[in-house]
Order: sequence, then structure tokens, then C-alpha cells
Amino acid sequence: MATRKHRRRGWGFSLPSARRHRETNLIQYQRLHLDLLFKAIDDPDLVAVMDTYGGAVPADTQRQYLMANALYTNMLLAYRVGSVTRKELFGHMRLFFQNSVCREFWLATAPQRASLDPDSEEYSIGRMMDQLLQDLDEASDNEDWWVVGTPPES
Repeated sequence: MATRKHRRRGWGFSLPSARRHRETNLIQYQRLHLDLLFKAIDDPDLVAVMDTYGGAVPADTQRQYLMANALYTNMLLAYRVGSVTRKELFGHMRLFFQNSVCREFWLATAPQRASLDPDSEEYSIGRMMDQLLQDLDEASDNEDWWVVGTPPES
């Protein structure tokens, strides 16, 4: 299998071309996804096209959800391409959930995550984040949010 040398976090390693191709495709998909999100954020008339809430969420809130979606998918991409570990992703999501709009977005999109393949990595990450949000909600007001939840090993 062909390999190409990459540098990540200062260490050299070989990345098989199939994996490199997958990561390139993920990055290109992310760019397209963000372009679509930002078009809807910038144009209130396009928010209705992105409405997956059955009209139950006001357009201004939907625009905020689109931004939360952009933040989440960016963190997910960073994990998928190896820029952050699963444990680091967990830490980023702790911070993400400190924002009430991001929490609302996460809860509002539970039906979309429920439709994911239970064997998929995104489903597994979603379940991990659901548990984190539950742990944060159950934490006492005296508990420091940055230590709530049980981060994954790696």
C-alpha cells in the first residue's frame, strides 16, 4: 500500500493513501457543509430550507443552531482526521455545553442522532456526549464543570 509521510504534532509517521484519501474527502465535505450552513445563517430566507424541527423553532434560534452545528461538526472533523484525541474531543464538548444555545441545539437534534447507524463512530460519539450532558445537568452547582463526566481513555 502506498504511503506518504506526514507530520502531526511534531512526529513523523506514514499515512496509508486510502486513509489520506478518506481524510481529504472528509475535509472537502466539511467545507461544503460549512458553506451551506453559513449561507443559511447569512440569509434568513434560507433558514426554512434547513429547518428540521417542523417549524417549532423560530428562525433566529434556527440560525443559532446552525452555528452550533458548525462548531460541533468542526470538532467532530478534528477528531476524525486525528487532530484531537477522543479524550480531547470530550473536553471540547464540555466547553461547548457551557453555552445554553449549544445545549438546546444538542437536545433539539436528538432525533437526528437517533437515526444514525448504532455501529457508527458518530453514533458512539453522540451517546458519549449525551451522557456528558446528562452528567453536567446532574452536577451540583458547586462542582467545577471542567471535571464533570468520565472522559474516554484515548
